Amino acid sequence: MGAAVFFGCAGIAFGPALALVLLTVAAEPLRVIILVAGAFFWLVSLLLASLIWFISVHLSDQEDSKLQYGLLVFGAAVSVLLQEVFRFAYFKLLKKADEGLAMISEDGRSPISLKQMAYVSGLSFGIISGVFSVINILADSIGPGIVGIHGDSPYYFITSAFLTMALVFLHTFWGVIFFDACEKRRYWCLGLVVASHLVTSGLTFLNPWYEASLVPIYIITVCMGVWAFFTAGGSFRNVLKCLSCKQEEDNRVMMYSALQVPFED
Repeated sequence: MGAAVFFGCAGIAFGPALALVLLTVAAEPLRVIILVAGAFFWLVSLLLASLIWFISVHLSDQEDSKLQYGLLVFGAAVSVLLQEVFRFAYFKLLKKADEGLAMISEDGRSPISLKQMAYVSGLSFGIISGVFSVINILADSIGPGIVGIHGDSPYYFITSAFLTMALVFLHTFWGVIFFDACEKRRYWCLGLVVASHLVTSGLTFLNPWYEASLVPIYIITVCMGVWAFFTAGGSFRNVLKCLSCKQEEDNRVMMYSALQVPFED
């Protein structure tokens, strides 16, 4: 039973992310490098946030439960803000790297677009965030023991898996929106990304009241997904073409009269 729960929850949490990596990232070495580097940036932000929370806990009264809960909320907010700061730092680094790649390219163009870098970096933030948020839960799901035997919710593991999947998608969408906002200097978009990240993190404190946390988080995920879709250049016409599975006919006509046969010596 423990193995079934482990593999089932792991598949829910990381199945879509694994599919995205295999289909859109793994075949391109440059995207793999961006994916790994993005995970490193997120880890540094987590390290700094953990250090701030650790120091604040040890400088406070550890017997005061309300104070410790407040420090936990404070640590989550600091972690969110540091993640967004490092997302901005990663944007600046990739922007410089993009300019360098364009300079050494034969045609003067970068081999990867800014939108692609935004997508891969957001996916990297999401995957590493999901790993650190659910890895201990997955380890406990193997057993021994059964969740809910003492009256607790038996849906702890599966809701944690769905929450992790939502966070992976959210980080991917936030990356696309954040990079586009930085490029176009749309500061209100940056504010909405940070605010939605703070709200999502705050909603997790409502657990184990899962209906009040998971449903709003998935509503935010859908809204951010639609926003990221149109930010990346998507349209309803593209969606209809994809659903119809019809290939658009090429109506262009080549003027063969413009072709010339090379002269023979």
